[in-house]
Amino acid sequence: MGNIVARLTTLDYVIVAAYLVILMVIGYRASFKDKKQQGDTLFLASKSLGWQSIGFNMWGTNVGPSMLLAFASIGYTTGIVAVNFDWYAFLFLFLLAIVFAPKYLAAKVSTMPGFMGKRYGDSTQNILAWYALIKILISWLSLGLFAGGFLVRQILGIPMWQSVTVLVSFAGLFTFAGGLKAIARVNVFQMILLIAVSLTLTILGLHKAGGILSVYHHTPAHFWNLIQPASDPKYPWYAILLGYPVAAVAFFCTDQSMVQSVLGAKTLEQGQLGVNFIAWLKILSLPLFILTGILCAVLFPGLKDPNEAYMTMVTHLFPPGMNGLVIVVLIAVLVGTIGSSLNSLSTVFTMDVYVKKINPAATNKEIIRVGRLSVVAGCFLAVIVVLAIDHIKGLNLFDIFQSVLGFIAPPLSVVFLLTVFWKSMSRKAVNFTLSAGSALSLATGITYLWILPPDQYPFWPHYLMLSFLIFAGLMLIAIIISLTDRQPHTFESDSLTVVEKPSGKVWIAWSVLALVMVGLYIFFNGHH
Repeated sequence: MGNIVARLTTLDYVIVAAYLVILMVIGYRASFKDKKQQGDTLFLASKSLGWQSIGFNMWGTNVGPSMLLAFASIGYTTGIVAVNFDWYAFLFLFLLAIVFAPKYLAAKVSTMPGFMGKRYGDSTQNILAWYALIKILISWLSLGLFAGGFLVRQILGIPMWQSVTVLVSFAGLFTFAGGLKAIARVNVFQMILLIAVSLTLTILGLHKAGGILSVYHHTPAHFWNLIQPASDPKYPWYAILLGYPVAAVAFFCTDQSMVQSVLGAKTLEQGQLGVNFIAWLKILSLPLFILTGILCAVLFPGLKDPNEAYMTMVTHLFPPGMNGLVIVVLIAVLVGTIGSSLNSLSTVFTMDVYVKKINPAATNKEIIRVGRLSVVAGCFLAVIVVLAIDHIKGLNLFDIFQSVLGFIAPPLSVVFLLTVFWKSMSRKAVNFTLSAGSALSLATGITYLWILPPDQYPFWPHYLMLSFLIFAGLMLIAIIISLTDRQPHTFESDSLTVVEKPSGKVWIAWSVLALVMVGLYIFFNGHH
């Protein structure tokens, strides 16, 4: 794997240098062109984002380096089943666009804790702010950075602490200088580049393997089914059907890093079309990432570590000059994920902790200064957490990511779903679910991942089912607390009741997508 550096030519170095210059220019123009309303620009891009920027930015936040490596690795061992984690998401993105986004934009908030604070008051906002900060730090920054550090360590052979420090400094620079607007601009450019390079790799792989029919005949038939039988040890159909939605609601509908692009939309319609656009982009996961792994299984069977599938394809198939582009793409997906996460971290800390609790009379200048200091602090903390994760041994990268999310998600999904769909949800139930519910969920996760790991203690259900059971239990407790609360505190703000209806254009975009998704699910099933 380290042989990619030995194969770099002068052309590769020129490509990497040119890319870094273009990135700096785009970031600089977005950061310093318009000096007015800088606090708003730093956090919500002055509400200037159109649907293309929103879609690419959400996708850029979502497609981390862990995705490139993990999807290829799962494609290598199990075929296309992992595409469910991207295609099934369209239902929850629809929920974000049609149900959640209108309420968020009507409430005129810049953070998720701010939204809940408007509804239930300061105590809820405070609990959720700290919960959101820990969630962004662990599930976004640290896992994304760990995957990136893992890659850079493999490519360049330098220690983990050096590779993550370089990566986080580079991503932090954009967030520090230009905030959401700079990240959104840079992400559009980077995602187009990612599509071009990944598609080239797929085409070269297909050519070498003798075409798609040859690949189909050289792989087991179940590789091409999205729905696997209940007996499947890795991804049984019921675990994905029931367990995935718990993480998906928390991830797509309530996560600051994902929702922040929608909060920066010019109009609600642009936000809803942007969310529709990321759902279309997610269809590309099959040809761009998973198929790479399947092609690797045909061309290079018997790899010791399936996590090496992506880089094995790169080092064997790309001609000189293209290796530089791969390094560029890996930097790109990292800057996208880490930049967006740092921006979300600084927004939540500044708006929900500093302005709300420490200095309510803060000027715009002070708010920007604190936002930037929290970016720097986030960089330091992330590096420390990554070095801790590096000491966990024997876990598959994709399953670490999904299971960590699966244990962080249940309290958030319960609280946001009940808040949006049920007017009788009370403050006591929300605060209980976010505090005691989170403690229960995280304790179960720690026990599952470290204390009694499932490979040694086979009594555990599938981690996705475990997530669903915690979610169902917390949902039941929250409803009982709300119904038995003698002095329920529910609605607080009128602005949450008046929401804009989706336009005809939005309904058409989602209807077409739904037809395409149903077609794909029918096509990729029943292969024996």
